[in-house]
Amino acid sequence: MTVLDDAGSSAPEAAGEPTDARGRVAELHEIRAQALAGPSEKATQAQHAKGKLTSRERIELLLDEGSFNEVEQLRRHRATGFGLEAKKPYTDGVITGWGTVEGRTVFVYAHDFRIFGGALGEAHATKIHKIMDMAIAAGAPLVSLNDGAGARIQEGVSALAGYGGIFQRNTKASGVIPQISVMLGPCAGGAAYSPALTDFVFMVRETSQMFITGPDVVKAVTGEEITQNGLGGADVHAETSGVAHFAYDDEETCLAEVRYLLSMLPQNNRENPPHADSEDPADRRSDVLLDLVPADGNRPYDMTKVIEELVDDGDYLEVHERWARNIICALARLDGQVVGIVANQPQSLAGVLDIEASEKAARFVQMCDAFNIPIVTLLDVPGFLPGVDQEHGGIIRHGAKLLYAYCNATVPRISLILRKAYGGAYIVMDSQSIGADLTYAWPTNEIAVMGAEGAANVIFRRQIAEAEDPEAMRARMVKEYKAELMHPYYAAERGLVDDVIDPAETREVLIRSLAMLRTKHADLPSRKHGNPPQ
Repeated sequence: MTVLDDAGSSAPEAAGEPTDARGRVAELHEIRAQALAGPSEKATQAQHAKGKLTSRERIELLLDEGSFNEVEQLRRHRATGFGLEAKKPYTDGVITGWGTVEGRTVFVYAHDFRIFGGALGEAHATKIHKIMDMAIAAGAPLVSLNDGAGARIQEGVSALAGYGGIFQRNTKASGVIPQISVMLGPCAGGAAYSPALTDFVFMVRETSQMFITGPDVVKAVTGEEITQNGLGGADVHAETSGVAHFAYDDEETCLAEVRYLLSMLPQNNRENPPHADSEDPADRRSDVLLDLVPADGNRPYDMTKVIEELVDDGDYLEVHERWARNIICALARLDGQVVGIVANQPQSLAGVLDIEASEKAARFVQMCDAFNIPIVTLLDVPGFLPGVDQEHGGIIRHGAKLLYAYCNATVPRISLILRKAYGGAYIVMDSQSIGADLTYAWPTNEIAVMGAEGAANVIFRRQIAEAEDPEAMRARMVKEYKAELMHPYYAAERGLVDDVIDPAETREVLIRSLAMLRTKHADLPSRKHGNPPQ
């Protein structure tokens, strides 16, 4: 039998080899014990000293107790040179297998930073390729627990090729099974592209970082000095870049939230999300909504309070909570059925659409459509954000991403206009004209090409300029325009809104509508794929 030294190398034991089955089984159990223990207690203590859990401790937190089945536990690399031949630890620095989360199968791989710093070599990559193939074949979610130092330099280009195989499988699995990346340590260079290809990215503050080029390279090339967290920490990616969907203070909370997210996702694109029994009455009235949303379109309010009133038990999971805050994307349940909610947030930039909000919502709509999650859109949007930076930054093509995502979505789609719905932003936010199955409005709605003040200034420019009292004339024209074209029933009278509803009955209306749409079937044209705006 073999044992591992503190460096993770293996060496033959001095005693003779066992000659019978019992001896072989005893040898097997000893080898497995070594693999489970890891390279050394010293390495485990060093991992804990950094405030990080070991890979096996993380898997225990993620999966149901006792459900993990490991694959290729005894795999070792076969590379030589640079001292590698003397260091052949079991698992080769990555633990792969499957288990369950709330009784449903989930595949997982976890880098073991204690072994080669979690760096990816040929055998390491092959293990990941295999578990990814198994997840795709079984039609079950894949969770990666990332804590690695990138490619194993000692193995050269073979390690780089291993990343290529991961990227190819990430792409193959996209929209087929949910893919979740949990960043629990460093992730630099090309390794960062795998998380970017997955559906959701979780990060832990202080201990996880993602960047293509590290601080040293940045300083050498640009002269800028910055820390690893300042360059690619959890808060940076959750608030500034939008790379991370979720950021938490510790690994325990992070992994608990991964479990919660999995409970709201289907196993694959051929299944519906899991239904959960709810004690929240489907016909519960929400009279508080009558006071929560001001009739005055210029007064802000918190859209999350509206969402809390509508969904089961006020419980929802917001995606990208701290990035592009002028739009909200969240997963919640209505009468036990999972829905995706897209909503303008009047508290931030008055709820306008801009480049980042358009990208955020477009990706969320695509994810919901891929995994059979109905979409409820709550509109209170005054338009697109004006400005040179927005135009030069490509607001046209970025806004078109959201338009494309909605038009391409075949899941049940319901839109609700709470207050303002102006101009192109109204069309883009899943209006009836681009395929919303049902469109509702509250009596406070204002659907128009633009606000009354702006419209009056354009339409009645001459009358206002020639009037003895221009301000009085402007006020009169604004009032006239509102009365003619912006009253709450204008769109309903023309069939652009299916019904104007009592805000207090919104929850019941949404639930009944979703129940009717549950068997919706829609086909897209035969094609390899579309060519969405980039």
